[in-house]
Amino acid sequence: MMALPMINKQTIRCPNCGNHAQRQHFPQLQITETACPVCDYLMVNCQKTGNVVESYIPGVKQP
Repeated sequence: MMALPMINKQTIRCPNCGNHAQRQHFPQLQITETACPVCDYLMVNCQKTGNVVESYIPGVKQP
């Protein structure tokens, strides 16, 4: 039987709109995902390097 990855969840304030957002830590994948259901903010970071893996920030123009 394959072990499922342990996921740590936190409720934080969204850095984009200030409403409640969810931050999930995936230790086996070495990523952290922050998502806000109110403004559709999404940020996925590598835990090891801090680099952004994926992002979507409404209201911020991306190059």
